[in-house]
Amino acid sequence: MNTIFDFSGRSILVTGASSGIGRSTVELLCASGAQVVGAARNVNELARLAEETGCEPLVLDVSDEAAIDDALASLDPFDGLVNCAGVALLERAIDTTAASFDCVMAVNARGAALVARHVARGMIDAKRAGSIVNVSSHASLVALDDHLSYCASKAALDAITRVLCLELGPYGIRVNSVNPTVTLTPTAVKAWSDPAKREPALQGIPLQRFAEPREVAEPILFLLSDAASMISGVALPIDGGYTAR
Repeated sequence: MNTIFDFSGRSILVTGASSGIGRSTVELLCASGAQVVGAARNVNELARLAEETGCEPLVLDVSDEAAIDDALASLDPFDGLVNCAGVALLERAIDTTAASFDCVMAVNARGAALVARHVARGMIDAKRAGSIVNVSSHASLVALDDHLSYCASKAALDAITRVLCLELGPYGIRVNSVNPTVTLTPTAVKAWSDPAKREPALQGIPLQRFAEPREVAEPILFLLSDAASMISGVALPIDGGYTAR
């Protein structure tokens, strides 16, 4: 797998690593020489990913604070973090329940903040500069029907990115978000298979197509790399121009 980045000697934690954008990010990082810990809840997919890429698998539920502390306590400090774990429970605003709202926020916002807290503490203690990339969404930048909880969680994640940027910058730690449009993970391929749903969505994207996981993973690697050494606090749309309208 060709890559333009060299992460030799760097250790990076990727959550949500078992599928989609997270999996593609792990594949590219491992091909670029990084020592990668791939974290997710799906044990079988993690095992397959580890066999295919050589990453270190880590079973982790980021909605569980105790599990985060237990899982990461024994690991050496990292040079980078990709917060990619995420869930989406889509429902009309007037049908939103406290349980569904809390579930989405617990993973997409709180989980990312708690994982970043742990990784940043390790970087600071080890006096390591580094980079954190949070995988947000264009749903943080625009309103989408049936996405109240999801939009709120991703907007919160972008706010978390900005605060982390402010507080961690003095330690040489950069923090950014990427904000992709619909990305053709296996789940998304099924979800957008109906032309009646897909075609109106594509009309809103100037490039007239959805993103592939690698098209999100490669900008993530850029933000992790020294090529982005003066970039921090941004929310980078990867949306084919959707939010330019």
